Amino acid sequence: MRPLFKLHPALASLALAAVLAITNGRYDYHRDELYFLMLKPAWGYADQGPLTPLLGHLSIAALGNTVWALRFPSILCMVGVLWLAALITRELGGGKAAQALCVWGLAFAGVALGFGHLLSTATVDLLVWVAVLLFAIRALTRDPRWWLAAGATAGIGLYNKHLIVLLLIGLAAGLLEVRSPNGLRSKWLWIGVALMLVIGSPNLIYQALNGWPQLEMAAAIRDGDGAENRVLLLPFQFLLLGVFLVPVWAAGLWALFRRPEWRPVRALAVAYPVLLVIVLVTGGQFYYPIGLLAAVYAAGCVPVAAWAASRGRRALLTTAVALNAAVSAVVALPLIPVEAVDGTPIPLMNGTVPDQIGWRAYARQVESVVMSLSPEEAARTVVITSNYGEAGALDRYAAQAGPVYSGHNALFEYGPPPESATTVVTVGLPLERVDDYFEECTAVAVLDNHVGVENEEQGRTVGVCRGPALNWSELWPEFRHYS
Repeated sequence: MRPLFKLHPALASLALAAVLAITNGRYDYHRDELYFLMLKPAWGYADQGPLTPLLGHLSIAALGNTVWALRFPSILCMVGVLWLAALITRELGGGKAAQALCVWGLAFAGVALGFGHLLSTATVDLLVWVAVLLFAIRALTRDPRWWLAAGATAGIGLYNKHLIVLLLIGLAAGLLEVRSPNGLRSKWLWIGVALMLVIGSPNLIYQALNGWPQLEMAAAIRDGDGAENRVLLLPFQFLLLGVFLVPVWAAGLWALFRRPEWRPVRALAVAYPVLLVIVLVTGGQFYYPIGLLAAVYAAGCVPVAAWAASRGRRALLTTAVALNAAVSAVVALPLIPVEAVDGTPIPLMNGTVPDQIGWRAYARQVESVVMSLSPEEAARTVVITSNYGEAGALDRYAAQAGPVYSGHNALFEYGPPPESATTVVTVGLPLERVDDYFEECTAVAVLDNHVGVENEEQGRTVGVCRGPALNWSELWPEFRHYS
């Protein structure tokens, strides 16, 4: 086996960490991050496991309650992904040039910059998936006892998202085709599966005791966005790492299928189309296969580095990596001033950007509505938002708005409001949807971020509703929804 040439992974890690550390405090929280701030410690939630919110809270406890501190774990995750990917390249026979291509290409690919810029479950999932795939490769090519490491890592992944199961299904399909003695016939693989279930059992038990709410969440995603997700899935496979790196991972997929010496790990090549079919059928998000795609890219660095042996080809490859980095940085990082974002195509190209803009302005507008009420009425007032982003923004930035509730995902469990609440300030909720629940509802304001960026909140109504028609214990279930 070739050695790990540590210089390039170390330099690429430092460069990526520096870029993310410098830019992570720009813009504002993403709506998911505001949600994480509101979640209380638990074994699980309706829409996800506890791992990512826990990492955010631990980072805040250590570094302070800032956007930058919340996102610090993402920097560590992406640095970890670089090293794991380099190890995959080495496992498949890649030398210094292949390892350099792997880490420098991946460090500034769209996914590394995009996932590293925000704290998200996808960021943690990427680290988990690449680690599982590295251990699976070692189990298939070296020692089947590496399945224990793969199983333990997958068990930890269950505390983040249950999407790791999709990867395992894809790998199982690949192992059926490969029929490796270190695969499905190995006792160590099944011990690894048992280890995964043992480690992940508290979260699985939580889901079972609460009626498997993550299945409801998956159904809501399928029903709400499934059609759009299916349309985007295949085109976005060519954009996740960046268009200039497509030839590299395509070469990896081809080599995994065709190279005789890579037959033991051909399961990865089979797993990728299987995973695409699963995501397509279920209507999942287009980025779900990214962990497997990153591993295929790491494999592709081996044949591509060998192809680029001449000076001209090396120059062409270096130019492609540099162009990919430049495009990815502009799209994925908050380089453009907030005031200028609306005049660019960035919000359409990167859907996370609009979700980081306007929260303070929205919070001030809602707070001013509450403060316009008489002190007696304000004391009996609560705020109910349409989604967890709005709830999190108000909880973070609108101390004078009073108690904040939402029926969105896990926040539903933190209700209902007290029976003493006779006035509700609604945020983002269509009044025609809720006015039957109250004696009167009046629109009093329209949310405006003042920079013209279109997002889920821009132009939505703030209302004041008085006189609940039912007790809150009876009324609250009407506000529950998943998305």
